[in-house]
Amino acid sequence: MPKGSEELTNARKEEIIDACASLYETKSFRDITIRDIGEKTSFTRTSIYNYYHSKEEIFLALLRREHEAWTEDLNGISRQYGKLSAEEFADKLARSLEKRGCMLKLMSMNIYDMEVNSRLENLADFKKSYANALQAVTCCLERFFPSMTADNIQEFLYALFPFLFGVYPYTSHTEKQIQAMKMAHVHFISYSIYELVKPFAVRLLQSFSP
Repeated sequence: MPKGSEELTNARKEEIIDACASLYETKSFRDITIRDIGEKTSFTRTSIYNYYHSKEEIFLALLRREHEAWTEDLNGISRQYGKLSAEEFADKLARSLEKRGCMLKLMSMNIYDMEVNSRLENLADFKKSYANALQAVTCCLERFFPSMTADNIQEFLYALFPFLFGVYPYTSHTEKQIQAMKMAHVHFISYSIYELVKPFAVRLLQSFSP
């Protein structure tokens, strides 16, 4: 493929993903259509099918991009600091996730639909980005907590990543959900992503802090 053609393809893919991300800020996964996404791009709606075969593939590409951005932030933490305590690393980790609200929302609400309705090669590309995020967290742990064994690190990953799938529902409530909880007399406290993630990470790491 000529370089110009490859650059155009990548630019159009990014434009499609940007349109999807913009719509997802105000509309639900279920309500967003290929037509909606196409109307926010500079080319015809039918051209989208040259790049993605379904709405789910577009969302999966968005989730992949979110993981890549998070991985870059994690790698930046590893490069920038020579030493961090459990409290300090938990702060950095929580701040990095605070910027990834879209990622956490997709993980908690729509990942099954995205994976089932995407082509295998697209799903494999996403899995690579997910694996890179796992590796980036691992590198941080190895750097800042040298007393952690391979088993300790695995335990941390198996605690953190499943936990992340539940962060969005506990930090983002619709007005309808709030009203229902009040009607049911359910006491709830609103937490931000940062407020939920940081103490959780501290508890996991405090015994390994230098």
